[in-house]
Order: sequence, then structure tokens, then C-alpha cells
Amino acid sequence: GYPVLVRPSYVLGGRAMEIVRTPEDLSRYMAWAVRALPRGTVLIDKYLMGPEVEVDAISDGETVVIPGVMEHIERAGVHSGDSFAIYPAPGLDRSIQDEMIDYTIRIARALKLVGLVNVQYVIHRNKVHVIEVNPRASRTVPFLSKVTGVPMVSLATRVMLGEKLVDMGWATGLVPPGPLVAVKAPVFSMSKLASVDSYLGPEMKSTGEVMGIDRDPSHALQKAFLASGLTLKKGGAVLLTIADLDKTEIFSIVYRLVELGYQLIATAGTAASLRKAGFSPRVVSKIGEPGPTVLDVIQNGEVDLVINTMSNVYEQVDGKQSVFKDGFEIRRAAVERRIACLTSLDTASALVESAASIEGEMVVRTIKEWRTGT
Repeated sequence: GYPVLVRPSYVLGGRAMEIVRTPEDLSRYMAWAVRALPRGTVLIDKYLMGPEVEVDAISDGETVVIPGVMEHIERAGVHSGDSFAIYPAPGLDRSIQDEMIDYTIRIARALKLVGLVNVQYVIHRNKVHVIEVNPRASRTVPFLSKVTGVPMVSLATRVMLGEKLVDMGWATGLVPPGPLVAVKAPVFSMSKLASVDSYLGPEMKSTGEVMGIDRDPSHALQKAFLASGLTLKKGGAVLLTIADLDKTEIFSIVYRLVELGYQLIATAGTAASLRKAGFSPRVVSKIGEPGPTVLDVIQNGEVDLVINTMSNVYEQVDGKQSVFKDGFEIRRAAVERRIACLTSLDTASALVESAASIEGEMVVRTIKEWRTGT
């Protein structure tokens, strides 16, 4: 059944994974794979739609200490390194979280892991699935160490040298969260990397992370977006080019943008869907069509935000990789103009919700003060 995640057995030309949703998409991908990898293997995994959750732990083979559980803002399908992550995980039922904690402990003990371990889960139809187990440090270790106060690297080093966590005063299980909310945000260098597509998918593209901390989730999100360079000014303009599969999800985001005073600009198909929902967008042409095009409004500085999703990423032309449809040129134009460009509706929703719900001034404290509540 579809959708599925397909990838070659080894990376070639910077292209590895893609989520395909129809037999036609799979045929297109396989045609490329056969030409590019005549002796290679294509691996096919079932793609499960749902929230993604990360758990980091320190294990000595017996005791398993879990500093925190983080929930991604973006649903499964966006690489964990490119996802916004919230600690403590806000949307998990207690039973689901307890199940993940139990799985993490049992996996670490069964594999006799000593040191750091990272486990990634997806919740599909209220059932927990293990995506992958990484018996090593993950990129979230510095983030979790700072916001929880658990010295993860120090503990992992000591257990790898033969000490036991129990002897250091630690017990198996989840460390209770402090009185804060922390958001890990990815940082990209797209403007410095020519010809790189900013579309987010299974392949990691971020080059770093920042974080926002507060007691209020909206303020923590706002700080993380601000630190990563994503901000919404009131009274701006947004360009919307949305794939058919995503059109039903865009309306709540657009409603919030209108509340923030945003003018709506859209291509014909997206504009038609918006009109049916009661919005009044300005219509612009696709690339190569007469009249002002999507590239014109970006290059002329007429928009402050671009939201672009697409159902297919790549196609092959004369045996060479090329970008499918106009998406790449739209995203590159936004990057080169330093205009925020979002390709995940989950990220867009979090951005507009945090901007619309902010009240009062931003509070600044040290990390220690946030952790201790002082």
C-alpha cells in the first residue's frame, strides 16, 4: 500500500530517499534508479503518517536513564535534524509516553548498550512504531543536556569507562521535566549553497540548531523561530503554492495569516481552493506564463513569506536529475532574496499560531533560571 519510502542501497549524486504516493511516482523513481544504479538495490519501506517522537537515553547495560522525550512539530517524513522539536513532548497521552519509555529501556538492555542511545518513534493510528535505534550520541544531546541539567556526555563517558549509573545516584526511567518548555529549531545555510533545494524531506539539509526556552509554549516557539531567522511581521504578504494533497490543510493557516493582516497571493489552483473557502487571494501566473509570475513577486520583494508544498520532488530528463515542476525555482528565488520559505505545513501552522497567540513582552532568563523556576 501507498505511500512508501524508497531509497537506493547507496547514495548517488546527492539523491537518496523519496516518499512516493502513487504507482506512477514509483514507476518514475524506479526508472531513474535502474538507469543510475544498474547493479544496485532499491529499498522500499512502508511510510507511516503521524507524529514523530525522539527519546535520548544513557545506558550502562542495566540502568537506563532517560533525560527527556521530544516531539517533532513536523510529521514523520521530514528528517529529524530538519525538524522543530518540543521538550517536554506536549501532545503525548501518558500511556503512549510510558510505552515509549518502556521500549527504550528494553531495547537498551536487550542490545547491552553502554553509553548514549537515541530512539526515534512514530505514532500511527495511536500505535507506537520504532523507526530507528541509534546506539550513539545524537544531535539533540547538547539541547537536552542544557534544558534538563542532566550531564549526558559526562555520564555516558563514565559508564563507558566502567562505572555504573546506580553508583552515581541515577535510576532507570524518565527524569521528571522542569518548569519550562524548550524548542529545538534547525538552521539552514541554503543561501550559501547554490543549487541546493530547500524542500524538506527524508534527507537532512540543516547545518545547525538553535533553541528557545520559556514557560509558555507559544513564547518558546517564538524565541526558537526568531533565533532561526523565521519571523512574521504584521501586515505583510504571503505567496501560496500548495500541492493538491495539501490544499485541505492550508485553510486554518491562511485564516491566521489574514488575522495578522497578510495579503494572500497564490497560483491559480491554490487560489481557486482559497476562494471556495471564502478567501480573496491575488492570482499570479506560473513560471513561463504571461503576466506577473510567482518569480516576479518574489524577485520584486512583494512577499514576506512563501509557503510551497509539492507532491513530487524529482523527475529525469535525458538521464539527468531535474527538479519537478516549478517548485525549485520558487524556493531558490525566496532563499536568494532572504525571504522565509516553508515547505512543511506543520512548520507553517506552528509559526502562525505562535505569532497570533503571543501576548506581553518576551521574558529573558538564563537556562539555569528557567530550569529551576527562579
